[in-house]
Amino acid sequence: MIDIFYIIFLFILGLYLGSFFTKIGNRLVKKEELFFSKSKCTNCGHELGIIDTTPILFYIINKGKCKYCKEKISIIYPVFEIFTAILFVLCYLIFKDKYPELLNIIFSCLFISSLLIIMLCDIKYMIIPNEILILFSIILIPLKIYITYKLDTSLTYMDLGYELLFMVLDGLIMFAIMYVIRLIGNLIFKEDTMGGGDIKMMFYVSMIVGYKLSIVIVFVSSFISLPLSIINMHTKKTNLLAFAPYLALSTMIIYLTQIDFNTIIEYIVH
Repeated sequence: MIDIFYIIFLFILGLYLGSFFTKIGNRLVKKEELFFSKSKCTNCGHELGIIDTTPILFYIINKGKCKYCKEKISIIYPVFEIFTAILFVLCYLIFKDKYPELLNIIFSCLFISSLLIIMLCDIKYMIIPNEILILFSIILIPLKIYITYKLDTSLTYMDLGYELLFMVLDGLIMFAIMYVIRLIGNLIFKEDTMGGGDIKMMFYVSMIVGYKLSIVIVFVSSFISLPLSIINMHTKKTNLLAFAPYLALSTMIIYLTQIDFNTIIEYIVH
């Protein structure tokens, strides 16, 4: 019964946050007020009320159109809201038995949220806002250290400092790997093949999951994006593809499946 309550709560929360993330992504890229300005129709500019911004409901009632100007609303909004809600429920189901349960659920939902905002911004604008990477790094890194060493009362501030240093080193290693990949791609195709935002994103991801898992993430995302990259090259005459959505999707898959890739990598190496 308790599980059902939490699942329903997180699903509804995910719907509302999914809607909120689309606003955050749009406003960050456009340098608009984040929290205190009212939502508006992107076509007619009419201010939207509470009912107008209710996730899914508004889209269904108005048959996918703005009720003021009748402009069609992109299907990406309700799909994104449902996707966020499902991911939040998965975070609960996966981490509800992993001590400390509540902190792990909060951590995973925050991490997934950052990836969703990154995904949305890169799909729509091919930009990854630095504000998102910085904000979630400030929140998640201390939280990860606390969760990891919550029961170890013998730790000193120096030990925690070393742990923070190792996390930064993980990020720097992945940053270097991504930069080299970018250089090789540029040499082969004679143009920019990877945005700087993708490199900064993997610096952030690597600090959270480690550089070994991050290498797996890049491999999986490259495999997923390969068919679309080929199509993109033949239709748009450019090799530059919004790669962050694939990186984000691969990160979610690997993070939520909880497969111990670190052990697998160590076994292969040794």
